[in-house]
Amino acid sequence: MIQEAHNAYNGKDYAKAFELYTKLSSLNNEEAQTSLAYMYQNAQGCERDMDKAIALYWAAAEKKQPYALYNLALFYANGQHGVPFDQYKAHELFLESAVREAVPAMYEVGVMFEKGLGCICSFSEAAFWYEEAAKRGHPEAFNNLGVLYKDGHGVSQDEKRAFICFSRSADAGLKEGIYNLGLMYDQGLGCEEDHDKALDLCRKAAYQGHEKAKEIIKSLQEDGKIVF
Repeated sequence: MIQEAHNAYNGKDYAKAFELYTKLSSLNNEEAQTSLAYMYQNAQGCERDMDKAIALYWAAAEKKQPYALYNLALFYANGQHGVPFDQYKAHELFLESAVREAVPAMYEVGVMFEKGLGCICSFSEAAFWYEEAAKRGHPEAFNNLGVLYKDGHGVSQDEKRAFICFSRSADAGLKEGIYNLGLMYDQGLGCEEDHDKALDLCRKAAYQGHEKAKEIIKSLQEDGKIVF
């Protein structure tokens, strides 16, 4: 029945999905509880009800459902929906979720370790979790891992690996990855220096709204060096 519920949800038949998830939730199915909570949170097939959503997330989180843990962690990280701002609790929940292979949680744990949010700062732990998320295709994790390799924080400095990480992030369309890849080409780090490629990537990042890239392009235009 859970797959039938997922199929209904993915097919945007929210009324049917809501009915099936509700039935399964009453049987303490943690996947259904997590999905039903998400529907209450986003008013899909029902009226928005954050009290019910949070109660369902907690019911599923007690059974260590990864995405219930993840969504609760987000609430604590941002102090949302009546949940108090608590970075320590957010880190604890993100870590539990990450250990259970929720890819977005792996990335968030990496960010928290890198910045020392709710935990002791550890670049090596950040690198570990970014790599775990990157292995599973997470664009932001590739970008952040690239920065650590470029600067030698938590890992041995390796410009070629940084270049590969930024390339994967850029291929996924992440503006920060596109900009960082452009910097690598501009300085010849981990690759052959190529100012034309660097400029092209800077243009792409600027077009996507990257502020530093926009400033660079604007400066070049004002100096009469390029026509955008």
